[in-house]
Amino acid sequence: MFKVNRTGSWLIAAAISVAAAGVPATARSQSIGEALGQAYSANPTLNAARAALRSVNESVPQALSGWRPQIFGRFDVGSQYSKSDPGRARYGNTASVGLSLSQALFRGFRTVNSVRQAEAVVRAERESLRATEQSVLLQAATAYMDVISNTAIVSLRRSSLTFLAEQVRAADDRFEVGEGTRTDVSQARARFSEAQSELNLALANVNSSRAIYRQIIGSDPKSLSARTTVYRQLPRNLDLALKAGASNHPSILSAQHLVDAGTFGVKTVEGELLPTVTLEADMQRQWSPPSSPGADTVDSASIFGRVSIPLYQGGAVSSRVRQAKEDLGQTRIQLDVARDQIRASVVSAWGQYQAAEASIQAAQDAVSANQLALEGVIEEQR
Repeated sequence: MFKVNRTGSWLIAAAISVAAAGVPATARSQSIGEALGQAYSANPTLNAARAALRSVNESVPQALSGWRPQIFGRFDVGSQYSKSDPGRARYGNTASVGLSLSQALFRGFRTVNSVRQAEAVVRAERESLRATEQSVLLQAATAYMDVISNTAIVSLRRSSLTFLAEQVRAADDRFEVGEGTRTDVSQARARFSEAQSELNLALANVNSSRAIYRQIIGSDPKSLSARTTVYRQLPRNLDLALKAGASNHPSILSAQHLVDAGTFGVKTVEGELLPTVTLEADMQRQWSPPSSPGADTVDSASIFGRVSIPLYQGGAVSSRVRQAKEDLGQTRIQLDVARDQIRASVVSAWGQYQAAEASIQAAQDAVSANQLALEGVIEEQR
């Protein structure tokens, strides 16, 4: 009799679990696409990366300023005192206003190379932003699925705890009528305590995953749905995945742009060894102490073309050229490192994806087998 009751309790617990899994949510579920969109617009890490890109964008107009003239205005006010033989002293106020202009005509190709360098750095920063976006969206998707997974585990742990509580009650009943032993009761209580511990751990994991979800996505998880169409966008095989990673991954593209920036950086420093041609103009009006009634006004203007040829700079520029070349070599090595890292990551991710698919298929087969076993037990009970 107690054997029949034990089987009946297991059937009741299983039926409750199946019924709970099949009940649809009454509230509108938040899809993973909506969660990713929210993370894309509100994640602080992404906002910081966007601010960094806006800051780097300003390097282009700074480099372009080398093409434009520099104009300065000045205004001077002061006093003059002079004394001449035979002791006549003169004292008066003086003022001047002027305007100066300087236009670089040739700077050893430094302007054009610095502009190209700044543009390459901006392109590299854009790819770096894309890499940050991928990382944040992956974290958001992982947090989304972790909440769903850990919540389901809590539900299963509670069902298991309910079932084991029935097992403890049945063991106590059998012991009271003399059909069981104290060992059976102790074993049932031990399994119940282990299930309680597993439930506590599952609850802690749920709280942790919900906190990470709020940190990355920006809101508390509510009515999440595991439906997704991401499988349609996956490559068909590993070779296609490797090819896509090698040609489109932002980390590789960013490293390539940094190599371009390093090349232009070397040319920019080398330009300091070439002559510089500058056009300079100046206009000025000065009011000086009057030698007779009325103020003396002097107007002057000048324009010069200046050529500056570096002959010896103490070896500083040559050292900077060598330093820029070494930095360029470092960026080329980092490009190779980025390619190797991306290839390894793609192979690892593809292997994990195939293993996950196999695990899902195995779990589905196990569920089907257990469903058949459940139906068989139900028929036996009938």
